[in-house]
Amino acid sequence: MMAIEHIIFLIIIVTGGLAVLGSYVWGLKKYPGSSNPLWGGVPAKYRSKYTASMLIAVLGYFLFVYYLFFQINPAEVSIAGIFDFSVFYFIFLLILIPSAFWMPLTSYYVQKPNRRTWNQIRAVLAVVGLASMALVWALYSIETESFEVLHRLAVIGAVYFTFHTLILDAIIWIALFNKDRQLS
Repeated sequence: MMAIEHIIFLIIIVTGGLAVLGSYVWGLKKYPGSSNPLWGGVPAKYRSKYTASMLIAVLGYFLFVYYLFFQINPAEVSIAGIFDFSVFYFIFLLILIPSAFWMPLTSYYVQKPNRRTWNQIRAVLAVVGLASMALVWALYSIETESFEVLHRLAVIGAVYFTFHTLILDAIIWIALFNKDRQLS
């Protein structure tokens, strides 16, 4: 039988994941022609590298989700001797909920640039990046008897996911997006 903690975690990752994917579909349909401008100021020669990084980040996501869902017993988890498995609920909610707002906000912003929406986009990316850092810390700090190799792979996956969400998205993409745009 599945632990209640795993059921809650599954509900969060499935519902949140569908919300993120659904927001991308909605954003691209609601604002046709906005997909290319979503790159902002990222030079065309780097876009394939960004795309590859997105795919690696998704692989990292699947590694740490697999580890948390299939390789550990939530009842045995202690994180830094302070938190239990439920800390992952909050971390994933802080990653998935804001992520579901990025595409609609950015697609809207491409059509109607304004300071308020721009600040919302920046906040969304900052929250996701910081929550990703919290994920790395929580995974690294797990005190459990689970499979050591898979634990390390989960941490490595989370580190790359954090690199992409914090460095590439919340810092570099933000810095490049509006470099030549005037905001109202």
